[in-house]
Amino acid sequence: MEWLSDSWEWIVQMYHSVPFAVLGLWLLTSCLLLVGLIGSVLPLLPGPFLIFIAGVLHTVLRPEAGMSWQGITILSVLLVASYVVDVAAGAMGARWFGASRWGIAGVFVGGMVGLFFAPLGFVIGPLAGGLIFELIFAKKRMAPAVKSTWGTLLGTGVGLLFRLVLSLGMIATVLVDILWS
Repeated sequence: MEWLSDSWEWIVQMYHSVPFAVLGLWLLTSCLLLVGLIGSVLPLLPGPFLIFIAGVLHTVLRPEAGMSWQGITILSVLLVASYVVDVAAGAMGARWFGASRWGIAGVFVGGMVGLFFAPLGFVIGPLAGGLIFELIFAKKRMAPAVKSTWGTLLGTGVGLLFRLVLSLGMIATVLVDILWS
């Protein structure tokens, strides 16, 4: 019976030695990083912003083992870059495929209107806006208008890949800065 008593004491001692505050913080940080990564490809979640919040929140709640100011600066630059890529990718793709200024304006207007019809509106809004503006205001025929709309879709897809790469870079920045500082 002594082995049972010794085992119980060992379990109690291990339980009391576990820093649950640190484990809870790492669980929160890990969840935010994971949801942020998922959000970098799903239109409904603000992925890069959640990754940024994970790094800053970890630093605020545990300043002695958080991110350095250089890491937060890099994280901020990557956050801004991800949103710039997100906004400009569809318009650049449309321009590459021959969209007029009206078509590019339609991509932006459609994107803004699409925000109100999430999550499908994030994809359909810029496409519909570009097509409608090309047909009505630029007075293009259907084939060239569809071609520039296809460019919008392609540009948005490439922008999604860049945002995913930037989000992975943000996660790497958070983890490297916290673990190796």
